[in-house]
Amino acid sequence: MKILIVEDEAPLRTTLLDFLRHGGYICEIAENYEQAHEKIKLYQYDCVLVDLTLPDGSGLDLVRTLKADHSLAGVLIISARGSLDDKVQGLELGADDYLQKPFHLAELNARLRSIIRRRQFQGQRHIMFRDLTIFPDQTLVLVKDQPLTLTRREYDLLLFLLANPNRVLTKEAIAEHIWGDDADMADSFDFIYTHFKNLRKKLQEHGADNYIRTVYGLGYKLETA
Repeated sequence: MKILIVEDEAPLRTTLLDFLRHGGYICEIAENYEQAHEKIKLYQYDCVLVDLTLPDGSGLDLVRTLKADHSLAGVLIISARGSLDDKVQGLELGADDYLQKPFHLAELNARLRSIIRRRQFQGQRHIMFRDLTIFPDQTLVLVKDQPLTLTRREYDLLLFLLANPNRVLTKEAIAEHIWGDDADMADSFDFIYTHFKNLRKKLQEHGADNYIRTVYGLGYKLETA
């Protein structure tokens, strides 16, 4: 899952970055409005954490931009401004939730997971797809009720495919979504082939054949049947 952290306070930004990365999220950061606006225009995210008070603009304007662009990203506002008007305005603009500073990281994580479930998987705590059952909160994958052991990258790839069934995902989109800013430094995207090869092999060994199709010249697609 890919998260953008928009926060101008360096200590909190570092804390959030370390905590979420440790939890398996792919994270990018923006220290101000200008950086955040550029990133949400260029990249796709599963969720954006938005501080309302930024040195060069308002986090509410970022929410407006996301909604105007019909972004599929969830939006969680984090702010020291706890007035009812701020909360109501943020939610009316289309934010999914509002968390007032200071907050516990465990609560942040729970709200993030809830937003992503609602956005991508209709709020379900587990995802069923053909012979697969996935429990995102536990990072658990079952094939015909038998556990499947995946690396973190393989699991992220599978979840990204599950969020986009029957949709062709380009190598560029996959790399940017799974590897974040690091993908920009890659000379090629050939490394994606290796991860898909390993994921396919593990699925097939557990009896899940013909789930992932290569669309030559374009990318990969998860077959619904």
